[in-house]
Amino acid sequence: MYSQCPECLTIYKVGAAMLAQSHGSVRCGHCNAVFDALRSLTEQLPDDSVRHLLAHPGDDAPPQLTVPAMRPATGQQQALLFDPDERPARTTQPKRPHTPAFARTRHVRPVARNWPWALGTLGLLLTLLAQIGYAERAVVLDDARLRPVLDSACVTLGCRLPLRHDPAKLELLSRDIRPHPSVPNALIVSATLRNDAAFAQAFPDVEITLSDLDENRIAMRRFRPQEYIADTRSLAAGLAPGATAALVFEVADPGKNAVAFEFKFF
Repeated sequence: MYSQCPECLTIYKVGAAMLAQSHGSVRCGHCNAVFDALRSLTEQLPDDSVRHLLAHPGDDAPPQLTVPAMRPATGQQQALLFDPDERPARTTQPKRPHTPAFARTRHVRPVARNWPWALGTLGLLLTLLAQIGYAERAVVLDDARLRPVLDSACVTLGCRLPLRHDPAKLELLSRDIRPHPSVPNALIVSATLRNDAAFAQAFPDVEITLSDLDENRIAMRRFRPQEYIADTRSLAAGLAPGATAALVFEVADPGKNAVAFEFKFF
């Protein structure tokens, strides 16, 4: 609400609490005049063309109130009074309050088990494990903890596993190198090998290295079992536990500088 000072014509914004506190009398902040703010009280702020706010005409007789809103009751409760024209009509049944969508109870359907997907996932997992086992079959077959289990399973299934490999359990008992008796510019290298393992081993890959006095490598060759074992049955049976085998290799003569040789098993 707005009111105007009659002395300096300044228009102020006033509130109901301010008017009730001073019973309508206020002091102008510009000219310090005291005036009745109720005389020019208006709800809308006028535009710039208005110079004077309209003063409310005075009346000796106070206005009479006709529409009651509330009357204090004798008890603790208060009775509300309504104008007959504004009294709400009674309803036979109260309307059910509308429940927001986020507060409604949702019935969750039980999720059906999709067993074909579960079986497919299990099959893919088994396939992956089989591929890993096949790629690392040499490590798995030579594992001392897994090999007895695999051997027992093969006895039941009627299969046969490849022979184990453990080059650390192979002992070189003797070795010798001499010129080839019938082939010129060739050497014969012989060695005696013993299997110190508690199981039969496959014959290893043998690497022979020829070097000079300064241990510089002059020649090197790796032999597979098929190249120095002619008997296929001995090759399939492998080297029994505690057994020895004589190995003979034919190599080209690298020259007189080759004065030392070395064996390695793989």
